[in-house]
Amino acid sequence: MIPSSDWLGRPAAAIDNPAGRGPFVLVCDHASNWVPAKLHQLGLPDSQLQRHIAWDPGALALALQLGRLLDAPLVHASVSRLVLDVNRDPGHAGSIVESSEDTAIPGNRGIDPAERARRVSAIYEPYHRVLAEVVERQAALHANLHVIAVHSFTPVFRGQQRPWHVGILAAADRRMAQPLIELLRQSGDLVVGDNQPYAPTDGVYHTLERHCSARNLRSVMIELRADLIETDDARSRWADRLARALRSIG
Repeated sequence: MIPSSDWLGRPAAAIDNPAGRGPFVLVCDHASNWVPAKLHQLGLPDSQLQRHIAWDPGALALALQLGRLLDAPLVHASVSRLVLDVNRDPGHAGSIVESSEDTAIPGNRGIDPAERARRVSAIYEPYHRVLAEVVERQAALHANLHVIAVHSFTPVFRGQQRPWHVGILAAADRRMAQPLIELLRQSGDLVVGDNQPYAPTDGVYHTLERHCSARNLRSVMIELRADLIETDDARSRWADRLARALRSIG
């Protein structure tokens, strides 16, 4: 049982398939758009909390299917990134944002250091503690562990249509990214982004850097275009495709 934070009112992280025996760990940093009641939706209407600014639509449902196909534990966040983004260092400007894309976040404006520290203590620290424990346990079972972060991105960003169906992101260690890109491109029906639509230089690789780089664990971030994973059938097809590719990397 993962302990609940008194401030948050629920555990900051959840684990699906904790006994998974495959040589993989999955992570979904932006799985939830939930905001604690005490924050009054950060001053936003429900419609804004359904948008990509609050979470990665479809990412958790896809990660759950992928985790079961790979027999991998999946660690996922239980709170919206608008409260605190667990995929940013607490000192990063994107940790607690006052605006996201074209939207002001009233509940984050001018928060004091004590409030910031409460959110870090209640969300960031326990989330990464849980993920570290899962990675440690799986690394003890598998000398060749693979850690995979699952995200989604909007098809249109600030009025610009994005051409990619999927993006594969990696920092200096490309042991997973390069073969995965090549395998996905072989089908001929996909536009595969290489560090697109985001890149580690944008600060989006924090979770994988924190848990994998120092230990020389293989890692990769997979970004699916959100309109391509809106239905169960679509997510199942993507999960099957990704599972086949990831198993073949070895």
